[in-house]
Amino acid sequence: MALPRRAFDRVWRSRFARNVAVVASGTAGAQAITMAFAPLITRIYGPEAFGLLGTFMAIVAVAIPVAALAYPIAIVLPREDRDALGLVRLSAILSFGVALLAAALLAFGGDWLTATLGAESVAGYLFLIPVAMLFAAWMQIAQQWLIRKKQFGVVARSAVAHSLILNSAKSGLGWLHPVGAVLIVLATLGHALHAALLFIGARRRYQAEPTAADEGPRTPLKELAHRHRDFPFYQSPQLFLNAASHALPVILLAAYFGPVIAGYYVLCVQVLKAPSSIVGQAVGSVFYPRFSEAVNDGRRATPIWVRATASLGAIGFVPFATVVFLGPWIFEFVFGSDWRHAGIYAQWISAWMFFVFLNQPSAKAIIVYHKQHLALVLNVASTFLRAGAIVLGAWWLESALVAVALYSLTGILHNAIFITMAYWFCANSDARLEENRGSLS
Repeated sequence: MALPRRAFDRVWRSRFARNVAVVASGTAGAQAITMAFAPLITRIYGPEAFGLLGTFMAIVAVAIPVAALAYPIAIVLPREDRDALGLVRLSAILSFGVALLAAALLAFGGDWLTATLGAESVAGYLFLIPVAMLFAAWMQIAQQWLIRKKQFGVVARSAVAHSLILNSAKSGLGWLHPVGAVLIVLATLGHALHAALLFIGARRRYQAEPTAADEGPRTPLKELAHRHRDFPFYQSPQLFLNAASHALPVILLAAYFGPVIAGYYVLCVQVLKAPSSIVGQAVGSVFYPRFSEAVNDGRRATPIWVRATASLGAIGFVPFATVVFLGPWIFEFVFGSDWRHAGIYAQWISAWMFFVFLNQPSAKAIIVYHKQHLALVLNVASTFLRAGAIVLGAWWLESALVAVALYSLTGILHNAIFITMAYWFCANSDARLEENRGSLS
């Protein structure tokens, strides 16, 4: 008994482990609040309102990666705080410029955009997209500054407070006016609320600690932009592609079948993605440095990858399998009778989400082995394949369920290939390691 207790104490005394636990607790707390409110909110608004919200947020999600050209992600990197603050200023300036440009483009081409996407249902809310982009950029700026300063507690508390206030507002205003417009406006203001909470925490921290950030000559913003040009050239397009891939089914389902079907899909993904956001990402975060250290030290990495992946499989199999077999009854019981049909979609989506859950260690292994270019190629191919699956099911076969099933199957295939790639890289790396040891002996 003493040995496990000492091992636990050593792990908990690790600053890294505590930071991971703090961030994970914030994510878990925010998700728990959202899930606690979900049965009430789904009964107040109904599938059509969720479909409108999902369509709007899908367009916003695609636009957010270009809101500040991914420069906020670079705030963590500079050695000096004054350069990091320079990136804060650069990101803020770019966010204003991009938001104004987006507003101008939507003013002239908004009708064309909604007609092309088949998203006429949200045409009246397009003016909120630049606002949401601006607030989302500010949120990311504050969040990256806090991460730089290792203020993970502020990040966690802000996530919980944001979730509590936003879901309370959805519930309260929904009793008065339960329409999709309320959800869309609150989602837009939610970015502003989260940004404000983070900025308050960042400002208090900045004022409380002595800093030399304002001392010495400032690096020109143009030089900082050039120094970190990889972010707008490579990171921003990759984030854009990932967002487009996830937004695709919501937009196409709304275009072909209307907001109710899109609402079913939105709720299913929101519910079933929660385990991956909490447990899967936490395991991936802990796995990442351990796996990287093993590879750098010339130790066998395959057993570490196998244990992490097998552990996630053991944790996730029962809950995801339960939804596969009992989805309609679970959704009707938890969210109300209007959502029973969503449970049929959840049966397919749950199988896909299990593989997303399982894929967390593999995604980190790909990074450790510097195979991101192959991952990008796979993501590009997968995006086209998923689009084809949705169009095939919706346009040719004229079935929303078939469209979701085909999209889920392509998602399973994508993650299965990712997992296979990671295992192949692990096995080959270990084989080369054994060969080198054999030649030395």
